Amino acid sequence: MSDTDETRALREAVRALLVKRSEPRTAVEAPCGYDDALWSVLCDQIGVAALAVPERYGGVGAGMAEVCVVLHELGRTLTPSPLLGSAVLSAQALLAAGDADACARLLPGIADGSRIAALAWTGEAGDWAPEAPAVTAEGDVLTGTAHYVLDGDLADVLLVAARTEEGTGLFEVDIAATGLRRAHTPSLDPARRLATVELAGVEARRLWHGDHTSSLRHVRDLALVALAAEQVGAAERALELTVDYSGQRHQFGRPIGGFQALKHRMADAFVRLEQARSAVHAALRSAVAGAAELPLDAAVATIVCSEALEYIAAEMIQLHGGIAITWEHDAHLYFRRAHGSALLFGSPGAHVAALHGEASGAV
Repeated sequence: MSDTDETRALREAVRALLVKRSEPRTAVEAPCGYDDALWSVLCDQIGVAALAVPERYGGVGAGMAEVCVVLHELGRTLTPSPLLGSAVLSAQALLAAGDADACARLLPGIADGSRIAALAWTGEAGDWAPEAPAVTAEGDVLTGTAHYVLDGDLADVLLVAARTEEGTGLFEVDIAATGLRRAHTPSLDPARRLATVELAGVEARRLWHGDHTSSLRHVRDLALVALAAEQVGAAERALELTVDYSGQRHQFGRPIGGFQALKHRMADAFVRLEQARSAVHAALRSAVAGAAELPLDAAVATIVCSEALEYIAAEMIQLHGGIAITWEHDAHLYFRRAHGSALLFGSPGAHVAALHGEASGAV
């Protein structure tokens, strides 16, 4: 992540607040799936939802570097929030659409946290392919079912990526529209609220005209970078907790962290964490610079960070022993987050295949 006086201050402010206020287990039981009081403080006092929104639309006008700092801290504590789906995925889709009226109407509420936006996109396979969204448009009428929609059942701004005659379009749907059905989808990670959005002949307002497959791919790449930053935060904290425990748990009269075999395992985990940090740094530089390498760097980041978090979360389970699989301990929550996040915007295997395609000139 970017390391400037501003980002350090942002990191310290968010971390201090989350250490004091974040209670993931309690938050997921709330009707909205997150602590709305904590979300209000994050938005009102720190402005987390406004970071990547231009000032002319009520935002701070910062960028992805600052967003990734916040997501890194949310990842450390596994704090449920609508930041990724609303202020990153949906807000960036609105900006990419280039519809000034829609941006002026919707982005101020997203930026101040008073409105939660969701982007319905992928089908049941969860491939998040920009050229093949799950919903089809005939004129301004949408039909299809989108899965894994972040906060989709509770959002009060609903955007839909849909196939049109020209390619891929973006539509705004009234949440009270006839033929729209939204349902919460329980998942492996209870702190990541997902939904299914079914549209049966729903009339919508088109925001994108022409084929905007490349724009949607760029939005996905930015979301991948943001998710990778969150994964690094989770991996970092999971390793910290594991190292701390290895110094407290005694066996044969000494801390288990003193045994050579466990030292090697924690050293391997640290190496993977450093690799993940490097991958996020590279992807974030490309995102901030608008570099042509962003698709490649974003794919590498999601692969490396997904594998690192899965590895470290598994080691956390193993090295904590029996207490790791009890509901009261956090280890299983990091394990759930690791495997849920690895599939959120397409599996690592799909991104590996895409990288091979680019290398061969097929993509």
